[in-house]
Amino acid sequence: MAELNTGGGGGDGKKVRSKKSNPGVDLTAMVDLAFLLITFFMLTTTLSKPQSMPLVMPDKDNVEKPKPEDIMKIPEKRMMTILIGKDSRILWYMGKFETPILPPTEAKFGKNGIRKDILSNIAVAKKYAKTPDEGLIVNIKASDVASYKNLVDILDEMAINMKAGIQLYAIGDITPAEIDLLTKSGLL
Repeated sequence: MAELNTGGGGGDGKKVRSKKSNPGVDLTAMVDLAFLLITFFMLTTTLSKPQSMPLVMPDKDNVEKPKPEDIMKIPEKRMMTILIGKDSRILWYMGKFETPILPPTEAKFGKNGIRKDILSNIAVAKKYAKTPDEGLIVNIKASDVASYKNLVDILDEMAINMKAGIQLYAIGDITPAEIDLLTKSGLL
């Protein structure tokens, strides 16, 4: 609040000086405004949502035998099987396990590893395709020593190469013969 000196100098002709005081600013309203802004931004901000990949797995408890019309015939010449072993190492082959078109080959993750092999196998699958929309069918099988990160990495590779010519990919159970192959190759 301001003070006004209205004179009354005492009559001796001297100038009267008023006392100077430091002006004070009331910050109560500013603190209220700051808390209102903090509350507003906290309520309107979207928090980061966990990223997840949609993955549908069949129910293993279902013991019903599928009907013959429900079974999809998969052409083995267009099928690539990827076996995930330990230490971020993978083994793949084309065709049936007993009679592969391309023999089991070891690969690493990355664009110069499995991605390059997938792209070359897409070209092989196109040779055996009957229609232009048919592509590579990939069966992913993880061993017990495979890490979760490696499975996610191979699923990422599938997502990356979907437009390049992968028609379908699935996660399957590894067979005892494939476990033996991984053991002989040193991947288990």
